[in-house]
Amino acid sequence: MKQQAKALYEKMVDFKRFGTVLLAVGIFFYLGVITPVGEKTELALNIMVLSSTSFIALSILFFIQFKQYQKKLSEVDEETYN
Repeated sequence: MKQQAKALYEKMVDFKRFGTVLLAVGIFFYLGVITPVGEKTELALNIMVLSSTSFIALSILFFIQFKQYQKKLSEVDEETYN
C-alpha cells in the first residue's frame, strides 16, 4: 500500500508541475498576441493564438489529472488508516 501511495503521489506532483509549466507557456504566447510589438502577420497571430489555446487546454487537462490522482491518493490514505 505504501508503494502505491508513493507512486500516486509522484504522479500527482508531476501532473501539477506539467500543468503549471504549460499554463506559463500558454500565458507567454498569449502575451505575445496582445502586446503591440512591431508588425505581426495574420499567420503569426493565428499561430500564437492557436498555440496559446492549445497549451492552456493541455494545462487544464493536466490539472484535471492532478485532481483525480489527488482523490485516489486520499482514498488510499483512508484505506490505510482505517
